[in-house]
Amino acid sequence: MYLRVLGSVWLTAIAAAQPPAATSAGESLYLSQCSFCHGKDGEGGRGATLARPALRHAPDDAALRLVIRRGIAGTAMPGTSLGEDELEQVSNHVRSLGRRPLPPLPGDPKRGEQIYRTKGGCARCHTISGRGGSFGPDLTEVGAARSAAYLRASVVEPGADVPRGFVQIRAVTKKGDRITGARVNEDTFSVQVRDASGAVHSLWKAELSEMHAELGKSPMPPYRGVFSGSELDDLVAYLAGLRGTL
Repeated sequence: MYLRVLGSVWLTAIAAAQPPAATSAGESLYLSQCSFCHGKDGEGGRGATLARPALRHAPDDAALRLVIRRGIAGTAMPGTSLGEDELEQVSNHVRSLGRRPLPPLPGDPKRGEQIYRTKGGCARCHTISGRGGSFGPDLTEVGAARSAAYLRASVVEPGADVPRGFVQIRAVTKKGDRITGARVNEDTFSVQVRDASGAVHSLWKAELSEMHAELGKSPMPPYRGVFSGSELDDLVAYLAGLRGTL
């Protein structure tokens, strides 16, 4: 009797000391290579939200494997050197994320749209479905490209994570004109800058007395303290629902 009890206690102790069950191969690959941008559970971040049934760039499994292999041109999504088995494992895990419901967001998207257009003044710089300003990034599909948490952080403190490739230019001509805006293009002799009104200025560098290229700096003002907590919830709910047309 004593040996049976001791054996039971010993086996229980061994079981308690074992590490948690290993994740699947696809999940392990996803966590090591994809979750930094797309979130641990596919909720998104600086990368697209994957926890949804339909993915714009990957309508089927073959397309999803191709996106993982080659990346998406013109975006921050890079290609990989994964083998065929690894591609299948990762794509299977990504598909499983789309079957996990995300918790509902607080806030009212309709009130958020009004805040976007009035108190926020966002349409002066941002475009949605072809309407609005062109100074800031197009937000038509921002809910598919960014998580709600990322959107909230970007509204409160825009400079925390400036989009890759965005450069703010501050230039002063020899005549004393000052131009500040987003760099559109630049070569050895000239630079093109879009200001907050949407006007594009083409400047010869030889005619400038000063030019400062500011990496990692956002022209968008921080909205910390501008919105109440409920207003911020509403605005984020609206932005998170902007997913274009699947």
